Amino acid sequence: MSRHVPTYELYGENTGREPDFWLHCETIRSRSSLHQWEIRLHRHESFFQILYIEAGSGDAIFGEKSHAIHPPAIITVPPGLNHGFRFSRDIDGFVITIMKSHLSHRPGERSHLGEWLATPHLTPLDADNAEAAHVMQTLRRLGDEFENRRSGRNEVLAAYVSLALRLTARISREGNAQELPSNENAQRMEMLNELIQQHFRSHKPASFYAREIGVSPTHLTRIVRSMTGNTPHEMIAGKLIEEAKRQLVFTLASVQEIGFRLGFADPAYFSRFFLKYTGETPRVWRMKEKVRLEDA
Repeated sequence: MSRHVPTYELYGENTGREPDFWLHCETIRSRSSLHQWEIRLHRHESFFQILYIEAGSGDAIFGEKSHAIHPPAIITVPPGLNHGFRFSRDIDGFVITIMKSHLSHRPGERSHLGEWLATPHLTPLDADNAEAAHVMQTLRRLGDEFENRRSGRNEVLAAYVSLALRLTARISREGNAQELPSNENAQRMEMLNELIQQHFRSHKPASFYAREIGVSPTHLTRIVRSMTGNTPHEMIAGKLIEEAKRQLVFTLASVQEIGFRLGFADPAYFSRFFLKYTGETPRVWRMKEKVRLEDA
């Protein structure tokens, strides 16, 4: 008979009591020492985790498989995965827990990074490699930023998370050539996602992205429809809505200011745009979402 695997919010804690919660960071030692250095199998339905192992040793358990940890290393754990850890008493590092809705790319979305985020990874880091060293420095800075409530804290934390995940995925891919996009359309979708991430605030038309990728607008539409079921325009709009929702929940900026940040010169047009894709105005959506998070 299979044993029950508990589902935790954050090791059983009710994070919803903090309305501005979207990321939590703590040392691995502080948590694992309370449990005799072993975190038994569990899962988080709403959270993505990054563990930075700087020293010590241990094992990461993904489902039924155990993987030896040799520092320095990064462990990434997607939502919904049964996982656990065994650590040595000299373990050093920290664990970052992020609401999956706050990631720049959703685990499982049709992009190479989305696919990478959807599966667990234990990625060794070579301290002599410039990009690996940058990942380690970025995560140390993230830990420091989390501890100190300085101005712009949420934006800086989000930037650090995005950079650390992007570089870790690149390092992981370089170590596993078979993980590279398997066909030309997958590569073009990866390029499109990257370009949208860079330019969505500028409201560039689909023809701009087609030109940058090197295909006709019609061909780009065929590729995107076959891979996602959407059009390029819908992908761009989806990114704008996703970022608008993030800022509505996790910043104190007014609806008008958020619209300006996202490239909408007319606040009324921003409200109509948001209403079209969500069925609610930004103000109504913000109030409902904050109540939902507080009651979570």
